[in-house]
Amino acid sequence: MNIMTTITPETPPSSLIARRAMIDSQLRTSGVNEEYALARMLMTPREDFLPPEKVAQAYTDRAVLLGEQGHLAAPLFYGKLLLEAAPLPSDRVLVVRGGTGYLAALLRPLVAELTEISPADAIGQGGAGTYSLIVIDGAIEQLPETLTSLLEDEGRIVTGLLLRQVTRLATGRKVAGTVNLQPVEDLGIPVLHAFDAPKGWTFA
Repeated sequence: MNIMTTITPETPPSSLIARRAMIDSQLRTSGVNEEYALARMLMTPREDFLPPEKVAQAYTDRAVLLGEQGHLAAPLFYGKLLLEAAPLPSDRVLVVRGGTGYLAALLRPLVAELTEISPADAIGQGGAGTYSLIVIDGAIEQLPETLTSLLEDEGRIVTGLLLRQVTRLATGRKVAGTVNLQPVEDLGIPVLHAFDAPKGWTFA
């Protein structure tokens, strides 16, 4: 299936070539083939979300770490996350940032409304109203009640999950006020330490 993108005079040819190579060598070969996911990742330059000294790493197959600023996760994490999220035009989405606005940029054209918050706000004060979809740009050890309370009944959540020192993509749905995260597959995902569990805590 062909994926079209808009090329403007400001679009560096090398950037578009790198994005097409990312899709062919990292996403398609790992089972990310849905048109909407590939189209969004083709149309969203990863380098736009990195400082100048990190731009050369934009299309590597691993996360770009930005110190206290957070991270830009590997392309495969975002591709798989988009598949599991299966965003709908009617969705009201909450994105917990991992340090850049890349994930929000991927999702925003696909949904009705999108709000971004920091990990600190996700733990401390949450947000306004409720959401049909919550996505977290990183791996967490525990899901805080503040986030659970922001998910509407039957709402979905997609996140990375740190379980026994292994990071996995995980999904959940709110049923009877409770969200149970189910691992989907092992992936290399940067850890959001704001969600670290207290010492001695284990994921049930």
